[in-house]
Formats: sequence, structure tokens, C-alpha cells
Amino acid sequence: MEKDRKKALAQEYKEMKKYYGVIQIKNEKNGKIFIDTVANTKNRWIVYQMSLKSNRLINKELQKEWNEFGAEAFTYTILWEKDSSQIKDMKYELKKLKKEWLLKLEPFDDKGYHKPL
Repeated sequence: MEKDRKKALAQEYKEMKKYYGVIQIKNEKNGKIFIDTVANTKNRWIVYQMSLKSNRLINKELQKEWNEFGAEAFTYTILWEKDSSQIKDMKYELKKLKKEWLLKLEPFDDKGYHKPL
């Protein structure tokens, strides 16, 4: 690939709109869900899959069931997303958003991979 073409593609990528949001990983075998908020929803499923395949996901219960049931038992969904260009404090926004969605979906105990708030 020509150097100019690479540079143009890199610039195009930088100028793409980014979306923050709420994602869900669902175990289709038992219905349990994992909720997270992310600063950029693009290609996020690949990042989670890489962490799970290398046994490095911070949520040990989800990791254990991933290892037990296999990747084919899990689905990934973006539950909500919004343009991130207007967000000034992304860390605060993601924390607030995660709490809202945990309260809304209650993925605790046998319904999910989170501890009750």
C-alpha cells in the first residue's frame, strides 16, 4: 500500500464519529448477562473476545462460564449508544450510565455476572 494511501486511511479513521455506550454479553445457555459501558463501541466485541480467549477478563464468573460453555454460547449486543463528541468527562459519564443500566436490568445473582449495588 502506498504511503499516502495509508496516511489517508489513518486520517479517515481519526475523523470517524465515535460512539460511547452500553454493551451486553449474554450467555444463551442460562440467560445470564454482563453489562458494561465503553468509550468507543466500535470493534468492542473483538476486544472482549480477545480478553476472554486469553483468560484475562476481570469478571471471573463470566470468564469461568466462557471457558465452560465456549464462545458459541455467548452473544454480544450494543444496548445503547450515543455520539461521544459532546462528552467532556467520559469517565464520569460511563460510570453514571453503568449504574443506571445495572439498576434497570438487575443482572445480579442468577440473572447476571454482577454483584448487587
